[in-house]
Amino acid sequence: MNYTVMIIVMILILAFGGCGGTVGKKFNTSKVENIINGTTTQAEIKNIFGKPFKTGIQNGKPIWVYEYNRYNLLKNKISKDLIIVFGPSGVVQSHQFMSNEPSP
Repeated sequence: MNYTVMIIVMILILAFGGCGGTVGKKFNTSKVENIINGTTTQAEIKNIFGKPFKTGIQNGKPIWVYEYNRYNLLKNKISKDLIIVFGPSGVVQSHQFMSNEPSP
């Protein structure tokens, strides 16, 4: 009888509290406003936000992606994405920040 109760409790814990996870790495979203297109360099971005979660190429230009996603069945999902496109000289050409949290 005790084993049945323990199994039911473990299933409930896994179903409601354990299902979820995190993708990416937290980054300081308050620093996004410091990025200036045509001025901020790759070195400055790395100094502010650290190593990017993903890198890639878009139309021949380097892209860095900072991403943080946390999800759980019982809690609200948190999603934050910062995408930075660099020009050929290593200076930010464009950037965008997206989040499902309300702006301050």
